[in-house]
Amino acid sequence: MARVNRTFAVIGLGAFGTTVAQELARSGSHVMGIDMDEARVTRVASSLASTAILDTTDENALRDVGIGQFDVALVAIGRDIQASILTTMNLRMLGVETIWVKASNRTHHRILSKLGADRVILPEQEMGRHVAQMLRNAALQDYVSLGNGYSVVNITAPEKMDGKGIEALELGSKHDLRLLGVMRGSEFLEAGSDLLLATDDRLILLGKKGDLQGFGDAL
Repeated sequence: MARVNRTFAVIGLGAFGTTVAQELARSGSHVMGIDMDEARVTRVASSLASTAILDTTDENALRDVGIGQFDVALVAIGRDIQASILTTMNLRMLGVETIWVKASNRTHHRILSKLGADRVILPEQEMGRHVAQMLRNAALQDYVSLGNGYSVVNITAPEKMDGKGIEALELGSKHDLRLLGVMRGSEFLEAGSDLLLATDDRLILLGKKGDLQGFGDAL
C-alpha cells in the first residue's frame, strides 16, 4: 500500500520541473529539488524542503543525497536526452520506487519506456491536446484523461438546463456517460434524483471521448 505522505525528488529545475516541485511543496509534500545549475537551485531553495546541486548522471552523487529513500522521482531534464536516460537508469538502480520522466520526443519516449520508467510525459503534446479539447467546446472547463479512452470532464450547464432534473441530461439513454457530481460555486452536490440543475453548474462527467464530445455538442 502506498504511503499517504510520499516524498518527491524533482530532477531538472527548468520551468516544468520548478512548477511541479513548487506545487507539490505547496500541497504539503516533502520535495527535494536537484539541478546542476546553481542559479536554478537557489531560486527554489526557500520553497522546497531540500535542494542539491549535482550531476545526476553520477550514480554516487545521487546515492550521497539519499535518493533511494524518496518514494517518487520526476526527471524533468530538458533537451539533454543522454542525461535524462542515464539519470533514469541510476534512479532505478538506486531503488526509487516510482519514476516519472519528461520526454523530449517520441524516440526519447520509447527509450524511457523500455528502461522501466513508470510514466513518460510529453508535456507540450499533452497540454496541446488539453487546450484543443477546451477550444473545441466553450462549455468545457477542464478535463483529465484516465487512459483506455476514458476521461473526466468539467462542463458548464447552459441556461436551458436551469431548474431541470438530471434526467434532462439524458445520460445512459442518449449519452453513455456517468454524472459523478455537480459543483455549484465551491459546493459539491451529489448527483441524486432530486437534484435540480442551475445555470452555470459545473457537471463532472465520466465517459469516453466521443460520447463526451457528443454530449458537449448537444448542450
